[in-house]
Amino acid sequence: MSLWAWILVACAAAYALKFLGYLVPRRWMGNERMLRIAGTVTIGLLASLTAVNAVGSGQALVLDARLGALVAAAAALLLRAPFLVVVIVGAGTAALLRLAGWG
Repeated sequence: MSLWAWILVACAAAYALKFLGYLVPRRWMGNERMLRIAGTVTIGLLASLTAVNAVGSGQALVLDARLGALVAAAAALLLRAPFLVVVIVGAGTAALLRLAGWG
């Protein structure tokens, strides 16, 4: 199969999975445990995606400016900075580290 065929299959699978979410009974979504699990899974997925994008390049681990930007953004979050400030701190840190030759 070609690459575009695989992309279309993945899109169809994602759409079908999203559509299945509408078929879940409403009483299940009112359950406190289900809401807690859904929130936890979302946080876990976003954290793992962030970690992989920060230190991964293909199948190798790479320590470059992205890791420094992640650390700086995490520090801004710990200081309770607004989200826009967190993004600017991370981007600025990555730019400075790349300018300094790291990454």
